[in-house]
Amino acid sequence: MNPFASALLAWFDEHGRKDLPWQHPRDAYRVWLSEVMLQQTQVVTVIPYFLRFVATLPTLRDLASAEEDTVLALWSGLGYYRRARFLQRAAQICVDKHDGELPRDFAALAELPGIGRSTAGAILAQAYGLRFPILDGNVKRVLTRHLGIHGHPGQSPVEKVLWQHAEALTPAQRTADYTQAIMDLGATLCVRAKPRCDACPMASDCVAKRDDLTTQLPSAKPTKAVPTRDTVMLILRDAEGRVLLERRGPQGVWSGLWSLPEAGDHDQAWRAAQSMATIDDAQALPSFVHVFSHYRLKVEPLLFDEATARPRIADNSNLRWCAPDERAALGLPAPVRTLLQNL
Repeated sequence: MNPFASALLAWFDEHGRKDLPWQHPRDAYRVWLSEVMLQQTQVVTVIPYFLRFVATLPTLRDLASAEEDTVLALWSGLGYYRRARFLQRAAQICVDKHDGELPRDFAALAELPGIGRSTAGAILAQAYGLRFPILDGNVKRVLTRHLGIHGHPGQSPVEKVLWQHAEALTPAQRTADYTQAIMDLGATLCVRAKPRCDACPMASDCVAKRDDLTTQLPSAKPTKAVPTRDTVMLILRDAEGRVLLERRGPQGVWSGLWSLPEAGDHDQAWRAAQSMATIDDAQALPSFVHVFSHYRLKVEPLLFDEATARPRIADNSNLRWCAPDERAALGLPAPVRTLLQNL
């Protein structure tokens, strides 16, 4: 075993995380679900979502046969909802083509929706103990600092070099533990800001520590201006306290989720509200900004209280009046759920 892996595993045996819920049992379904949830999300945030998800959908077959609204409701708040749709589609393919199991073959696994090279490697290494490297954000940070690799890790030439190192350093023995160990190192010690180099088992031959580069590595992504978009969200609430929700289309952000009807400005909002309900007056609620990865959304909520539904709403399957106690079973974007809870 190479010195890097030996030192990392020795540290893991003493300090690594061994009680994460997806480790008991550490089967392929639970590893896969955790890996997808952990993309762009920290462990502390993921744990309650993971526990709620597996309590409702404990097996891959359960996920494959679930209603999409159920899956999206369980995912609501984690963001990047396309991950949840890919998760369910992949489960359905596994039922149809792989006897209801995630395949052990790398090529077959990587062909499934939402499973890239690193996620496939994590499943094979952790669930099956097979020697496959991973390269998630934590691992990229550890390797760029330890090896002194400059350039943004998301750029193809840099990523290619990182994959070569990840492959070379992954041991044939204790692969599952090594995979967890290098993720743990990045998540607990080799963190983005103020890494704890004094406690790091790799500090003695870390290039970034030696050359005082921990604040420069990994190299930052080239910046570009993030645009801001404006929208008016219509909160049509009837005398029973129900709110009118609209299922979003298959394209764009929050696709397929239940959300609030939107308009470009207040005049459009009034016209849209009048087309869906008999309304009297409107109350402007405090605006807020929701940040996506590629733009900022400035939301102006407009509350129409005591609204009365127009008959055509009942004929539109993408519109529904929803009572507060019914919202938990629907996939709602997190800011919309919060907005309605605060009414």
